[in-house]
Amino acid sequence: MKHLLFFFALLVCCFFSSALSAQVSESKPLSPFEQTLIAAEKSLPEAQFKKDGDTLKRLLADDYSQVSIDGKLRNREEIIGMMTEFTLKQFRQYDFKVLAVSDDVAIVTYDAIMEVALDDEEFQIPRYQHLSSVWVKQGDRWRLRFQQATAAQ
Repeated sequence: MKHLLFFFALLVCCFFSSALSAQVSESKPLSPFEQTLIAAEKSLPEAQFKKDGDTLKRLLADDYSQVSIDGKLRNREEIIGMMTEFTLKQFRQYDFKVLAVSDDVAIVTYDAIMEVALDDEEFQIPRYQHLSSVWVKQGDRWRLRFQQATAAQ
């Protein structure tokens, strides 16, 4: 009976091990295009952590607009100006997807977990969000043209 239980446990371990390795091997490596856009997307919260307005100015297109989590449409100047109104305590991005629309336009979507300290304690920012960004290549630089944040469950 002990041998049968040991054999069954070994069989279960082998099954889960092979299922996990099959799942890992299915994920393809990121292309240089995807790596570039994900790195650009990750640099946005880094600039916010550092309160680095110059980096945001370089990343955001002149005609940038954002549909914020509160549903309001904001432009580039408003977003850069709002940087001092809150402190980003945590911003973890995951599950990136990159869709090439053309050689010069791409859509990046991902999920994020965030924690923000606000001066106005009545306004609450949802901790879990799904973000969609439209990036355009202007010259040799990728710039963010549009972004929308949606509360996630």
